[in-house]
Amino acid sequence: MTRDWTPGTTDPALSALARTPRLLVALDFDGTLSPHVADPMTARALPEAVAAVNRLTALPDTFVAYASGRSLHDLREVTEHDDSSRILLAGSHGAQFWFPDTGEETDLSTEPADKAEVIDELRSLIADLDGVVYEPKTFGFGVHTRTAAPGQEELAFVRVEKWAPQRIPTWRRRTGHHLREYSWRDEGKDVALSRLRSHVQATAVLFAGDDVTDEDGMRTLSGEDVGVRIGAGETAATLRVPDPAAFAVLLDALADARAAAQ
Repeated sequence: MTRDWTPGTTDPALSALARTPRLLVALDFDGTLSPHVADPMTARALPEAVAAVNRLTALPDTFVAYASGRSLHDLREVTEHDDSSRILLAGSHGAQFWFPDTGEETDLSTEPADKAEVIDELRSLIADLDGVVYEPKTFGFGVHTRTAAPGQEELAFVRVEKWAPQRIPTWRRRTGHHLREYSWRDEGKDVALSRLRSHVQATAVLFAGDDVTDEDGMRTLSGEDVGVRIGAGETAATLRVPDPAAFAVLLDALADARAAAQ
């Protein structure tokens, strides 16, 4: 049963997590550290979230990762991440990785031969819709409707969801806030968390996200792991907070508890 987290309270799950020998804090970005914005590339984490992440990253045996549906290139841009960072990255829902010790891992060998034709068709399909945006991704594409004029979002999704099963039936479909996304790779946040956990040999994980795609990861959590859902919606998470600002407070509280436990 998911329960609301209230600032200033002591939650037993967070307290136990803070005492784990090797902690992984894996975070979605959009809607989790950053509010959703009309132009996805202008998204930035809230300053208080950045401060909490930096506190956690500096603690012994504590590892922070961003786990996002964004391509690795875009994720590094919006998180202002460079090669000197200690923060791990999982992009494209777990099909791309970046580690401080080994760098980037991206395998493009599965790219379909008709990728360009598929994308041309998709762009033509939505070209006349006001405010509906095509987003290129490393392993597919997204259709964003945050800036869509009234009635255009519904029309866009009807068109795309009629076309996609006929044209790209084997591609994975994902839904999100004002988003439809298709990928020829099948990895999800479950794969991302498994790889990140293994890489740092974590004994417990905090995973936070705000959308349907994050539930793949939430459902893998067990033991002393803690899932945090940001905002409304059905979830397998342990805790819920209303928005990224409240989640930044939770991260800061975890940093306090982790520092005290050590």
